[in-house]
Amino acid sequence: MNKKFKKVWDTFTTILVAAVAILAILLVGVRLFGLQVFTVLSGSMEPTYHTGSLIYVKSVDYRELEAGDVITFMLDEDTVATHRIVEVVPDEDEPEVLRYMTKGDANDAVDGSLVHYRNVIGTPVFSIPKMGYFANFIQEPPGTYVAISAGAIILILVFIPDLFDDGDKKKKKDE
Repeated sequence: MNKKFKKVWDTFTTILVAAVAILAILLVGVRLFGLQVFTVLSGSMEPTYHTGSLIYVKSVDYRELEAGDVITFMLDEDTVATHRIVEVVPDEDEPEVLRYMTKGDANDAVDGSLVHYRNVIGTPVFSIPKMGYFANFIQEPPGTYVAISAGAIILILVFIPDLFDDGDKKKKKDE
């Protein structure tokens, strides 16, 4: 195989593998650092978090939250939201039980119900715009199949030059 082509090929596959590794870390590996990843599905927090962004959320002590903080919380068993705290509301009978009045930055009115402290997942640490579209795509068929196929193709591309090099080495040994 031509040395120049091999060098270009090696560079290309190295970049490709590095990109896949970075994507894997961004989508899954951050869990090792205690972060959870969510996709922003609505524009309620524009311009702070754009629709389609991935947000990375870390756990937080609910007692340290105050008005102005952004929280990610469970609305119900299937729905997660990220809104800003407008007011911290202690329970009248049990002051250690906190609830939070929240509002999306782009919304005109506060949310219809208070968020119980047990429903708080954490606070967003950072976000990556538009990456949520990709994350959602690969989590559902046919996107899952495309991602698996792309991974297999990348593996094949990485090892193709080695298959040709073995043949070249054998020819040189025989001569």
